[in-house]
Amino acid sequence: MGTRLRAARPRRRARPRSEDHETRRRLLETAAELFADHGFAGVTVREISRAARANLAAVNYHFGDKLGLYAEVVQAAIDAMRETGAAAMQASGPAEERLRTFIRVHLERIVGKGQGSWIHRLMNREMEAPTPELDRVVAQGIRPRIEYLSRIVAELMGCPVGDDRVPRVVASIQGQFLIYARNPIASRLMPRWRPTPEALAELADHIAEFSIAGIRGLGRRG
Repeated sequence: MGTRLRAARPRRRARPRSEDHETRRRLLETAAELFADHGFAGVTVREISRAARANLAAVNYHFGDKLGLYAEVVQAAIDAMRETGAAAMQASGPAEERLRTFIRVHLERIVGKGQGSWIHRLMNREMEAPTPELDRVVAQGIRPRIEYLSRIVAELMGCPVGDDRVPRVVASIQGQFLIYARNPIASRLMPRWRPTPEALAELADHIAEFSIAGIRGLGRRG
């Protein structure tokens, strides 16, 4: 009796590469908004997949799991932060000019364009409920610009970067940005202030002048 031949299973057609890229893009963009609004623990893979119009298995296929997707979202945020840092640190010349450029770029991108963005909201979530990804945010996205600003401050004060006053001055400069970031308290204290290009330019000049005067004063006191 001859061997019975089985019909060959039809081969699954490979998914077009462009379709893969489109699905991955939708998952990342959707996850960025949902994670920014609800935090890592506040959103499920099912909710992300549904909102992104993707198969439930697509997250595992593209990112391994929910944590892998979150890591990709955080990396996108870090890349944007590093781009801003690179623009702010491109100035040459005297320390005062480098400080003015640093302040202007960060105000334009963080207080101006970044107000309400998913990156701004995601970082607020990370500060409220830190995940293991926060260490990477600090190391790659924040620490380089803090170190750069510390070198400028030390140069203006005429002291070593390790001087105890340097981190306090850096924190004071950074704090002047934060009061103008969108938050319920700032909107009540300064209800009429809007981050228009003119207002941001005027604010950048004020923060620079105020900071340089303070730094010079501390430097003279020794």
